[in-house]
Amino acid sequence: MSDFPAIEREAGEDRIGFAEVGVPHLVILCKNVEAVDVVGRGRPLRRHPSLPRGANVNFVAPLENGDWRMRTYEREPPFLMPLTEAALPAIEQRVFGSSYKGVTDLVTLYVWPRPAKAVTRFCANAGITPNQVTTLSLLLVLAAMWLFWTGRYAPGLVCAWIMTFLDTVDGKLARVTLRSTPFGNYYDHLIDLIHPPFWWWAWIVGLPAAGFTLAHAWLVLAVIVAGYILQRIEEGVFIACFGIEMHIWQRFDSRFRLITARRNPNLLLLSASVLLGRPDLGIVAVAIWTAVSLAIHALRLVQAAMARRHGRLQSWLAAPT
Repeated sequence: MSDFPAIEREAGEDRIGFAEVGVPHLVILCKNVEAVDVVGRGRPLRRHPSLPRGANVNFVAPLENGDWRMRTYEREPPFLMPLTEAALPAIEQRVFGSSYKGVTDLVTLYVWPRPAKAVTRFCANAGITPNQVTTLSLLLVLAAMWLFWTGRYAPGLVCAWIMTFLDTVDGKLARVTLRSTPFGNYYDHLIDLIHPPFWWWAWIVGLPAAGFTLAHAWLVLAVIVAGYILQRIEEGVFIACFGIEMHIWQRFDSRFRLITARRNPNLLLLSASVLLGRPDLGIVAVAIWTAVSLAIHALRLVQAAMARRHGRLQSWLAAPT
């Protein structure tokens, strides 16, 4: 569990930390957990702006016999609905909707939700586990990389896009079927974190097989890989310094997250380049957009540091509507 400085401690609280074990948890170490107003304290923290996905709020305290006492305010409010045939669509939508995060790229936010709901329903009814979906995603990662490496970009993109879709499905399936596990969380996120640079590398390697040459290919690859790593570092620095995620600070940041140089927006650029018959220009566009995104995030770090002089940064999502 890591400390979570974005939230100030109140009287009777010794430490506030954050952990993710399938679902996010905000853990508050208390002197006397029985004295805690779980609803009054937990309700505003459950959807705190520094927690884009929300979190279960766990109030914990050690007991004299060495055990621990915990009281929890769940991140999703409870609901009671009649379990009838007519109510099933509303129940399904409520459960599925609560598993979806809001600040993400434009494909995940606007294109995938409807088909992902249908496929999640199919997997749940068929007994397919989230880790099985993630394993299929991994196989598609490898298939796309091989196809890119050999210059077969169109079928490679088909595999890549199916993988990105399943990457949406596995997490939703885990949450709506209550099958989230620490292993599954790490399995999924490790694949997501590692594979994109290998795809872009394979794309460059495959250009000669597709009949294209790319001047300074090593430089294009270096910009993409370095930019990808440095953007992740920028995001971590932002959280460490200001206590909230970069993409939820101001409205601009959430809007820019829709198109910033991550996997799905980059795949849109590459897909367009294949449709135009110039996959070489597509990977150059990815490099340029990566450099632009890196520079914009660096600028936002500087602007946040200047804004921090006037007080703690607050997410625009926390503003009254």
